[in-house]
Amino acid sequence: MLVRALVCLVFGAVTVFWAKPSVAETGVAVGLYFLATAAAQVMLLRQLRFPKTNKTLIALALPAGLLAAFGLSFLVNASVEFMVFTASMALFLLGLGEAYLGMRNRRRHLLARDWLTTGVVGVGTAVVLPFFTALGPHALLGVLGGGAIITGALLLLAALTIRFDAAKPAQAVN
Repeated sequence: MLVRALVCLVFGAVTVFWAKPSVAETGVAVGLYFLATAAAQVMLLRQLRFPKTNKTLIALALPAGLLAAFGLSFLVNASVEFMVFTASMALFLLGLGEAYLGMRNRRRHLLARDWLTTGVVGVGTAVVLPFFTALGPHALLGVLGGGAIITGALLLLAALTIRFDAAKPAQAVN
């Protein structure tokens, strides 16, 4: 989780301070962001300590694979319309997968509330993104960066909280 949080926050910081990105530069930035996010999702999936059912794999691994594929495609084809359509689709599926896992495991897993929130942010970013197509690459980076900052901040807090809670000794029940 910490890796994904850092990926999101670094991408968000880049988008905030990048004044005039070209379409090609935007494609490279979004492509690298998607590839790094996909890698972080795969790392998280490997670390999960609950049964990895087909539904879990579909909810996390399939969107991560799509993110990686689209990330590679952005490095080759960097038109704003293509990036908006495919980024929206990938973020929507990733958000749905995380929201599904959050709702399904809300009483069984520590990450459930975080998945639910990041899922809603991902779906929200995906839904809003097409409305900014006409404004060009800077707007595209702004919307994606905003979603990334929200997700990154949430996951950073979650990762630090989980690490802190795991370090506490178990309390005896009387």
